[in-house]
Amino acid sequence: MSCIINIETSTDVCSVSASQDGAVIFNEEDSEGPNHAVKLGIFVDEALSFIDSHAIPLDAVSVSSGPGSYTGLRIGASMAKGICYGRDVKLIGIPTLELLCVPVLLRQELEEDALLCPMIDARRMEVYAGIYDRSLRPIRPVQADVVEAETYKAFLDEHPVYFFGNGAAKCMEAINHPNAHLIENIVPQAKWMFPLAEKRIALEQYEDVAYFVPFYLKDFVAKMPKILL
Repeated sequence: MSCIINIETSTDVCSVSASQDGAVIFNEEDSEGPNHAVKLGIFVDEALSFIDSHAIPLDAVSVSSGPGSYTGLRIGASMAKGICYGRDVKLIGIPTLELLCVPVLLRQELEEDALLCPMIDARRMEVYAGIYDRSLRPIRPVQADVVEAETYKAFLDEHPVYFFGNGAAKCMEAINHPNAHLIENIVPQAKWMFPLAEKRIALEQYEDVAYFVPFYLKDFVAKMPKILL
């Protein structure tokens, strides 16, 4: 199995892990943030020192690809690219909303037909959200939602739907449906990234290190000439 450095900076939590053979072998995180500019370099240096001291060759770097904090994602992507260039390894992008689903799938007992709705807070009653089934198959693509009673009603009328992430709690009063369930204290963390990263390695789904940008910039960058990147 591959050794992967995992970097997660999409919210106020800054975390870095190293994984090998389907297990986390190093993990550091800071939830006092946002302290990404201060903490991320320290955590990455400690992770690299750990694998080097154990003579474990690095195969890839995975990084949160958004949606999320502009500053956090930018810092995380820059650090990930630097490691990839310096160590000549592959880059893997992990969507933040998929990542939020991992601890829910591993820790919660869910109905067979349950749907997952991870949410990243935007502003007021706005969130970035996606809807997935228990195999992480997208049922509805990620989009910006203004949350009202009707926003998820079509799904709620047919399935139990679990809402979580830092945008979820504020939405529950508006959603107000018997099939709506809130799971609290779910944040994106590097220690949960390895199942998604290993899947992408198996499928050879890598990012172009030179042109990779997180979710928040894609529409903008697509309109820019590459000479400006």
